[in-house]
Amino acid sequence: MKLSSKLIASAVCLGALPFAQAADFEDFGRVVRVTPQVEQINRPRQECRTEYVQVQQPAPQRGVGGAIIGGLIGGLAGNQVGGGTGRSVATAAGAIAGAVTGDRIDNANQPQGGVTEQAVKQCRTVDHWESRTSGYEVTYDYRGHSYTSQMSYDPGERVRLHVNLEPAQR
Repeated sequence: MKLSSKLIASAVCLGALPFAQAADFEDFGRVVRVTPQVEQINRPRQECRTEYVQVQQPAPQRGVGGAIIGGLIGGLAGNQVGGGTGRSVATAAGAIAGAVTGDRIDNANQPQGGVTEQAVKQCRTVDHWESRTSGYEVTYDYRGHSYTSQMSYDPGERVRLHVNLEPAQR
């Protein structure tokens, strides 16, 4: 009985042997060529510079208060001189002279209009192209056959392969 149970166990093991072999396994292929896949990417950027331009400054408004007060004082002073039509002429001449003098005194320290430099920022958008590696085209040899595959990394001298065996269909 012992012999028959050994024979049965051996037969079962031998019958299961084809099923015990793995249909999937890992192996390595020899890398023949690696070609980086490069793409050009435009990343526009802004370039700015400061330029100095000459700007005409307007003359400030002249004050009229000095001319008015000077005209009144000059007119009053001229009115004290002479008589008759001479008095009228002296009053007018005093008013004119007083207005001119009052205007000069009032506006003597006023800055004159002129040219100044003003900073102006000039900006423009320029293209900025960059090269970026998006992957690798890897050609490898496995058991006498050449294969090409796209990979996200450079595998080096050999590539790890996942081998899947299936029976051929008729």
